[in-house]
Amino acid sequence: MTQKISNPKTEVPTGPAMNDRDFINDLVATEKYMTSSYSIAMNEASHAQFYKEIQQIANESQDCQRDLFNMMFKKGWYSFDAAQPDQLKQESSQFSGYKEQLPTTQTH
Repeated sequence: MTQKISNPKTEVPTGPAMNDRDFINDLVATEKYMTSSYSIAMNEASHAQFYKEIQQIANESQDCQRDLFNMMFKKGWYSFDAAQPDQLKQESSQFSGYKEQLPTTQTH
């Protein structure tokens, strides 16, 4: 049986009008889009100071997204399935295998 990791759900009004959960969910989606866009902008920045400015804004946007996510989790609007120990071991083995396939750098 899968164990859920969550907080108690809060009451969310139903109907066509947007509620707090809808607004916060929209903000989370926007912040995710913005952090992705800032990452692309940093990859394309040719000036060091411009890169640093974008990086600072990207970090602030990422922190904002995380704060919104934490708020939604605290209110019970997000939940997760607890990972089973066997599943963790399998995932770890899979990624260890990927690591073995990477080219190694040799220093002379």
